[in-house]
Amino acid sequence: MLRFRPLPLAALVATALAAVMLTGCSMDEAVCGGGEYPVQAVGSTGSACAPKGEDPPKGYVRYPEGKVPKTVDDKWERYWNTHVIDENGTVRKAEEGE
Repeated sequence: MLRFRPLPLAALVATALAAVMLTGCSMDEAVCGGGEYPVQAVGSTGSACAPKGEDPPKGYVRYPEGKVPKTVDDKWERYWNTHVIDENGTVRKAEEGE
């Protein structure tokens, strides 16, 4: 009769991680959940998510086309952490504290 020994937790985690890496699955975290899109706070580096099909909430605007962050820490999320869209729609470098 064959007897199986349970694998240690570390071995199970390593196996799962290897499977994810080998299958090409992305581990990038989306900026917003399904059914939402990212919006930028006016005059601030703050952001939020708004329901698709609706206008941004008061005090927020859509990101300029082609400059929308998609995943956490992607190039556009890093960019918008240092830039703001002012009340006139002008994009500028954020000042300290914005």
